[in-house]
Amino acid sequence: MKIEVAGENSLILYFGDTTAPEISAQVQQASQKLTTVLGDYIIDQVTSYASLLLIFDPLAIDQLTVRKIIHDSLNSDESNAIDSNENTTSSRQSIVELPVYYSEESGPELSLISKNSGLSIDEIINLHQSLTYRVYAIGFAPGFAFLGQVDERIASPRLSTPRLKVPRGAVGIADRQTAIYPDVSPGGWNLIGLCPSRMFDPDSTPHMPVSVGDEVRFKGISKDEFLDLGGEIGDYR
Repeated sequence: MKIEVAGENSLILYFGDTTAPEISAQVQQASQKLTTVLGDYIIDQVTSYASLLLIFDPLAIDQLTVRKIIHDSLNSDESNAIDSNENTTSSRQSIVELPVYYSEESGPELSLISKNSGLSIDEIINLHQSLTYRVYAIGFAPGFAFLGQVDERIASPRLSTPRLKVPRGAVGIADRQTAIYPDVSPGGWNLIGLCPSRMFDPDSTPHMPVSVGDEVRFKGISKDEFLDLGGEIGDYR
């Protein structure tokens, strides 16, 4: 683990430089541990693929003390392989199944991925929903969950020219990541379908159906099922 200054009242902890479930689990374990040992000294934490941004109250605690607490609490955990293995399992909070209407109507890049990969559209759809994806990070927009990793056969680079408007619920692929756009926004991911589930709702509790560390599976549904669940065919520009 490496600790670097991110601001006058923030530190960033690095646990590796690759995308891997075990590293993501370490990030989650560290976040949970620091929540316990630092308590009200913490203003916020932001977890990502292999790092944790810790923002603390500089009026209540100084940076050197925070560093020492981090070092003492996390190093003691890292030295215990049994606890680490148990925490890796427990940090995966739940498996969330999300419905997707896959079609060329709802996924305009299916044909492009098919052309580039040599796979049929049905094969692409089957591969996308055959895996369980880990929520590695949430960012870009509230409820935008970065999921990984897609089968390398359907991994696709971002579009050279991003769209000005991506509809809410659009399911996309960028490299080996997949995600659902929680609201209408610009975007450059390859769109392969639409999900009727709300990925962010400020009026519900919890606000999002997934959290970092959760696992997600996609299930294909028909257009009628999509519409019955409240989905809308959005405007792609």
